[in-house]
Amino acid sequence: MAKKIVVVGTGYVGLPLAIMLAHSGYEVTGVDVQDSIVDAINKGVLDIAEDEVKRVFEEPAVRKNLRARKTPLPADVFIICVPTPLDEKKKTADLALVTQAAESLVPYLRAGNLVILESTVPPGTCRNVLTPLFEKAGLKVGKDILLAHCPERILPGAVLKELIEDDRVVGGVNAQSTKMAKEIYASFVKGNLYETDATTAELVKLMENTYRDVNIALANEFAGVAAGLGVDILKAIELANKHPRVDILKPGIGVGGHCIPIVPWFINQVDPSNSRLITAARQVNDAVPAKTVADIKKALKDIKDPQIVALGITYKPNTYDTRNSPAQQIIDLLKAEGYHVKACDPMVKGYEYKSIESVASGADCLIVLVEHKAIRQELVQSAAAIKKAMRHPIILRFYQ
Repeated sequence: MAKKIVVVGTGYVGLPLAIMLAHSGYEVTGVDVQDSIVDAINKGVLDIAEDEVKRVFEEPAVRKNLRARKTPLPADVFIICVPTPLDEKKKTADLALVTQAAESLVPYLRAGNLVILESTVPPGTCRNVLTPLFEKAGLKVGKDILLAHCPERILPGAVLKELIEDDRVVGGVNAQSTKMAKEIYASFVKGNLYETDATTAELVKLMENTYRDVNIALANEFAGVAAGLGVDILKAIELANKHPRVDILKPGIGVGGHCIPIVPWFINQVDPSNSRLITAARQVNDAVPAKTVADIKKALKDIKDPQIVALGITYKPNTYDTRNSPAQQIIDLLKAEGYHVKACDPMVKGYEYKSIESVASGADCLIVLVEHKAIRQELVQSAAAIKKAMRHPIILRFYQ
């Protein structure tokens, strides 16, 4: 059994993984380029809005087994958990951090070591990027060292639940790679561990996110059609979903988060001719924030220099995560056109407020972009007081 594990990248994905591995008894070293993150881990300080993760992080076994540093060191297993952002101009994956992480491991790799890639990547990355990189350094992949892909499982607000309970896909470049990687995850995963090859595992992750994106795009297109016909889209969806084989999602103000608005482009990158529907869906969802801004402007056309309060800046309700948030895109678009917008969110540090009534005082419009539970409750309980506090009682809520 492997004893020492190095996790390269201790952010949203890597740090919770490192904590769970340390909790399982492995000697874990988290590697990060940021001094502040390395220092915080070594001092036992965890600045993350996840109470369960904090609880496990503070357990004696984790504090004993988890350390952090800026460079790798010899180990049995190396896990790469760095971001793979989208190149917005080319609409392709930027693998610079993945290749940098892999290159940083080369001086420390020894015969029998296993490298696991958790980062979300285009299909073929293990085969066409990492394998040549390691073999150029004289390490025969599948023989000298093992290589596998195990897509990350992270849901902001329920990180540990996802890490522990979700099924996982483990795909190696050969059977031995898959087997060894599976053993690592079996130390803490209670869900099923499904074995496959590396390229299939890479594609499966993209399929999961793309499935959501395409279905959200369908709902958003239905919403546009319904608006033109004067139909209540939510009622129409409710009735359509009475059919036993229909399950239409709710439309929204756009698609955000760290995966869904990005990974469909990774499929387009490797096979554009067979991903036309996927690409069209991505373009539909990318256009929704601008359409939402147009609706807001229409509601405010008779008000000179309107003062707007925006509620919610996260990418979805009941999370603190603001990555690729369509709400933030809408706010930025409004500001770019000269509108005065005050952004508020009870779940994001620096955007908290005493009450909706207080922040809405004197405003002309309240745009509710993300309906966290707390926002929804106060809108219901204090509706009259909120409207009374406003200069113009215009409250815009989207698909609620």
